[in-house]
Amino acid sequence: MAITAAQVNELRKSTGAGMLDCKKALEETGGDMDNAVDFLRKKGLAAAAKKAGRAATEGIVAVAISADGKTGALVEVNSETDFVAKTDKFQAFVADIANQVLVANPADIDALFAQDYVKEPGKNVQTALNEAISVIGENLQIRRFARFATDGLTGAYIHAGGKIGVLVDLAGSGDLAPLIKDIAMHAAAAAPICVRREEVDPEILEREKDIYRDKARQSGKPENIVEKIIEGQVNKFYGEICLLEQHFVKDPDKTIQQILKAAGADVTVNRFARFVLGEGLEKKESDFAAEVAAAAGN
Repeated sequence: MAITAAQVNELRKSTGAGMLDCKKALEETGGDMDNAVDFLRKKGLAAAAKKAGRAATEGIVAVAISADGKTGALVEVNSETDFVAKTDKFQAFVADIANQVLVANPADIDALFAQDYVKEPGKNVQTALNEAISVIGENLQIRRFARFATDGLTGAYIHAGGKIGVLVDLAGSGDLAPLIKDIAMHAAAAAPICVRREEVDPEILEREKDIYRDKARQSGKPENIVEKIIEGQVNKFYGEICLLEQHFVKDPDKTIQQILKAAGADVTVNRFARFVLGEGLEKKESDFAAEVAAAAGN
């Protein structure tokens, strides 16, 4: 298949590799972007990076926590413009949706839309959304949510006015409120993928090992040294993506696991959810001049 300049440019932006190297990688992999990234990594031409979708829509991520701290909800609601996302009406609606998830415990998005609206019984959430769209004047989307109920404590951190949100479920005894806020703030900054290494997808782990192995063998190292290199690289990989093995952003000399242990022998993170606004969604590019011209022609 013919490789386009747009494909080459996209791969170059995501890997930092040269244009010719990106073109060759795409040709060798039939234009498959993920495989092209792996091809470049095996050649030592691209840095390992977490693949994430482009943040591409407006809106906010918001949280609701029960009075006893045992239940928490995290939601993302999208708007068309940042202007609307900053309005009181939109933010109040998002807060109501977060409370809806907290109180009514929907199984999924479809169930949420069908639920009786907690704020105004007698209408469902879909009707409330439609009314909000009419009042606010933009298309709105309740995109996703997470809800934790625990015997421990839930806590959250919202960054940059709702651009990133983290909800944490922490187990343990004692006053955990300051700690759980620190853990949530760390997760917002460090972007872990899972809590512990046992949760890493085996297929992802094997793919990483294959990349490390190919790179080590290309250097001419003996096989026994290759295996030691792989082990070291895998441990580094765990340290980048596993919350418990990451270095604490407020005290980089300690890992999150060490911070938790210092707080109490029974203190640990059960789970977390991390939402980045617009993650994985394409942003609509607007041509202001074309819009003005079109309006003038109407």
